[in-house]
Amino acid sequence: MTLSRRLAVSVAIGLAAMAGLANAADGPAQKHPDILAAKVRSTSDGTFDFDVTVSSPYDTPQRYADAFRVMGKDGEVHGERTLFHDHATEQPFTRDLYNVKIPREVRMVVIQGRDQRFGYGGKTVEVLLPGR
Repeated sequence: MTLSRRLAVSVAIGLAAMAGLANAADGPAQKHPDILAAKVRSTSDGTFDFDVTVSSPYDTPQRYADAFRVMGKDGEVHGERTLFHDHATEQPFTRDLYNVKIPREVRMVVIQGRDQRFGYGGKTVEVLLPGR
C-alpha cells in the first residue's frame, strides 16, 4: 500500500471514529414523550379538567407523541387524550382533557405520555386533586 493510500485510509478511519463519538455524545434517541407540567381543576359536576404540557422534540409526521393519560397510582386509567398529528413546530405543547371521572378515594393522579411506536413511557407528572 502506498503512503498516500495509507494516509487516506487513516484519515477515513479517524473521521468515522469522530462521527461515532459525536453520535454517542448525543445519547440514546428519545423513545417517549415527557410530561413537563399539568394543571388540574375540579368542576361542579365532580369531574376534573386537565391542562397537560408535553415535550416530544423528536416529533415528525412519521412518528410523534400520540396520546397522554391520567391514571391512579395503582395504574388504573381514568382518562386519555388522543393526539392525531405531530407537534414538530410546537414544542413543548399543551393540550387539555375534560370531564375526567375519578373515584372519590383517589387523591393523586399520574399523567403519562405515549409515543405511537414505543407506547407509554417517559417522564411523568403527579398532581394532587383539588378538594380531596
